[in-house]
Amino acid sequence: MHPEMLRMMIEDHSRAAQAEARHGRLVRALLKARRERRHAAPEADVVTPVIPDYVHEAFPATSRVA
Repeated sequence: MHPEMLRMMIEDHSRAAQAEARHGRLVRALLKARRERRHAAPEADVVTPVIPDYVHEAFPATSRVA
């Protein structure tokens, strides 16, 4: 077989093998993430802190000093 044809066939095979390996790594990473999420401790309810009125300047009209 012609050397150039062999080179092209080897490159095609190499690209296909690399793509399959990338796909396999992605699948394993996704499965691992899903498994970790499933086995993780349940999260406590998220508590958001109360923002005081003076932070966003929403003082009641009666408390403003003119």
